[in-house]
Amino acid sequence: MHIESAVVLAAGEGMRLRPLTKYRPKPMLPVTNVPILEHVFGVLVASGISEIHVVVGYKRDRVQEYFGFEYDGVPLTYHVQEQQLGSGHAVLQAQPGVDGPFLVVNGDQLTSPEIVDAVVEAHAAGEQLGTISVVESELASKYGAVSLDGDTVTDLVEKPGEGHHHLLNAGVYAFEPAIFDRIASTPAEDGERSLTTALTSAIEAGSTLMGVRTEGLWRDATYPWDLLSLSAEMLDRSDEAVTIDSSATVADGAIVRAPVVVGPDAVVAPGAVVGPYTTVGRNASIGCNAVVEHTIVDEDTRIGPNATLVDSVTGRGVDIAAGVTIEGGDGDVRIGDRIHEEVELGAVVADRTELGGGVSVEPGTIVGAEASVATGVVLDGVVEDGVEVVR
Repeated sequence: MHIESAVVLAAGEGMRLRPLTKYRPKPMLPVTNVPILEHVFGVLVASGISEIHVVVGYKRDRVQEYFGFEYDGVPLTYHVQEQQLGSGHAVLQAQPGVDGPFLVVNGDQLTSPEIVDAVVEAHAAGEQLGTISVVESELASKYGAVSLDGDTVTDLVEKPGEGHHHLLNAGVYAFEPAIFDRIASTPAEDGERSLTTALTSAIEAGSTLMGVRTEGLWRDATYPWDLLSLSAEMLDRSDEAVTIDSSATVADGAIVRAPVVVGPDAVVAPGAVVGPYTTVGRNASIGCNAVVEHTIVDEDTRIGPNATLVDSVTGRGVDIAAGVTIEGGDGDVRIGDRIHEEVELGAVVADRTELGGGVSVEPGTIVGAEASVATGVVLDGVVEDGVEVVR
């Protein structure tokens, strides 16, 4: 039995990644200059999947316009989750297009072919309702824990909190079509249908779920600074230490420190220092004598002369003027009502924001989309979307 179909869950917004997700869903955020979702599609194609069903919702046009109806020769079929009512509800949206065993993967998490292949092989070897990828990780308490008796799943706990949980649900599943009826028959909780709840219900009803321990890549971006970790992971895994697109311009006298990716039509001016662990997006520019390290520079973003960006993430179309300083390092970051202490983050500067000349940005600063900051301002904390900051 070979699994030919995959359902990719890509409907979520990623609220904790705001303001970067104001204009696009989490799966479309870039890692090494391509959307996370594109990395997921690449893994599925490498594992022999010949049909991909994509469940879309929030800002779905961003997904559909970017990918169209095929990826690397594999057809893409879109299923719309009008309201984000849980992962189980998302899986149900793909039911009309699936008639045999299928994979389910999260479209906003990086994984590797080794994990997908292990799940496919384990599922083909048995007669179980489902097979779940499991990795040993200290993050199990924050994401989702799995309890095993041998290879049989005995319990799943979504975000169990601190405790003796070391087996993490890595978010790659293989299912028989009977899972659809199980999800549909499992009562919703607080208006949502969780896939974890449906699987727990299946276990209690006597169905067998198998867990396959894997050692491949599993990385998630929950907060903006996680994108820097994902980017570093993928840069380290790349066969090329430095990748410069043929249409990019890197001037004589510019310094590129591996690992680095410079995208199409990007420009790196004389005297600029780019890298290590830096990606420069399509049509972005790095000015003379600017320093950009451990940073994601998204497409159409301009970094002015003598500016410094360290440990930072920009959105699209950001304009950072001459002499702006984002030194990086540890800072306290406010996300919603929560303060995250001592996070290694210079700043997040979201889409179409302008930082005037000589602006100084303290570590951990979040600058919203379409904000405007006047020359010489010292920024700290959170600047909301659309706010104008003056001296």
